[in-house]
Order: sequence, then structure tokens, then C-alpha cells
Amino acid sequence: MVKSISRVVQTLIEEDPPLQDAIRRGYANYSSVARLLRPRVSEAVGRKVKLSGIATSVRRVKLDAPERTSDISSVVAGSVLSVRTDVAKLSVEKTEKTLKAVQELIDKSWSGFLHILVGSSSITIILDQRAVAGAAASFEPEEVLDRKESLAALMIQSPEEIIDTPGCISVFYRALSRIGLNIEETVSCFSETIVLISMESVGKALAALTELISTARAAINKEAQGPLPKNRNMHTLGKRNP
Repeated sequence: MVKSISRVVQTLIEEDPPLQDAIRRGYANYSSVARLLRPRVSEAVGRKVKLSGIATSVRRVKLDAPERTSDISSVVAGSVLSVRTDVAKLSVEKTEKTLKAVQELIDKSWSGFLHILVGSSSITIILDQRAVAGAAASFEPEEVLDRKESLAALMIQSPEEIIDTPGCISVFYRALSRIGLNIEETVSCFSETIVLISMESVGKALAALTELISTARAAINKEAQGPLPKNRNMHTLGKRNP
């Protein structure tokens, strides 16, 4: 089956969130994007492709629908940031024995900072760093897969609309990805998104997410105000009153 240039370009851009963001924000140079994609496009269609053809396809790429983008911006604008420092992460094997130990840990620490992620073969416990030693003692050394301390939890509290609005969480992740930040762990709890990062990255992460939220709020305020009214006196500037 022969692949069209436009279809290949659409797919490649859909697989590249930072590139989507650059195009959506209007600072991507189409010729530069075409040069970047040209080797992969040529390989996909099985022939050498002109830059002009790729650039034209880039211009025609369909990203989020306007109404969807507006919905995402509304959720982002309504989000509130908070941070908790001195957090630890403990990962253990998932067995009947460790599940019982985790349940006992929940019974003891349910009112404190505690998040449990249960996977198919492992369990990750996110908790206050002061409690990690006691939690680790509940497991055999060979059951512990990973233990990390000196972490911080970025907590993003969003409007309930985030539950039914696809693409919101990826916007937060892209903002962190653009600054080269490594996410240790992430979990969603109803309308709250928790992102675990290193303590050293807290400042950069807060700045990136704060800018993202502020930009969304400014865009919504500008849209709500509508176009500025024309100044009727502008046409009489420079003219003397009779």
C-alpha cells in the first residue's frame, strides 16, 4: 500500500508532542520542520521527497479541534499547584505476603501522605520520607525492588472537568518534558494529578507549570473580553477642531 506524504507527516507529528506544541503555538518554522521530517518521510513513502511537499503537508496538519483546545485550556486555567517536599518512593514485589503488608501499612498510615500503585507484578508506595524506613522494614530485603528518597510531589488540583476532557494531563507532562525534567512517578486521583520529581527539580518544575497555567488564564481572559472596541477619535487625530 502506497503511503501519502500528508498521511505520513500527520502521523509523525502526532507521535511528537513537543513538535505539536511548537506548531500549535505558532513558533515552528515549516521549512525547518520539513527538513527534520524529510528522512523519515522519504523512508516511509519509499522515495526521495521534496522539502516543499513536506512543508505543505506540515501546514495542513490537523491538531486538536478548536473546541477541544478550548476545553483543555479551561481545565488548565482552573488548576492549582501545590508541592510537598521530603517524599520517598518504595517499590516491592507483588505477592500475597506483600499485599498483606501493604494493607497493614494503609491501616496505620491512612491519615498521612500515602499513595499506593498496584501493578501486575509490583507495588509502589509513595509516602512521607520520615516513614519510609519503617515501611521498608515491613518487607524482606529481597522483596524491595527500588527505594528512592529526597523526592518532591507536585500536586495539580484541577476542575472535575478534567475527568471527561482528554489531553489535559499530557499538557502538564509536555510542559515538564520541555525543560528536560525526569518524572520519577505519577498518579491520578479523581481530579488531582500527582507528579513525583527530584527535590533539585522543584524550582524549574513549578516555574514551568505556573507559566503554563498563567498563559491559559490570560488566553481565557482575553477571549472573554472579546475584541477591543475601535477608538472613534482615531480618525480625527491630527485634525483641528473647527
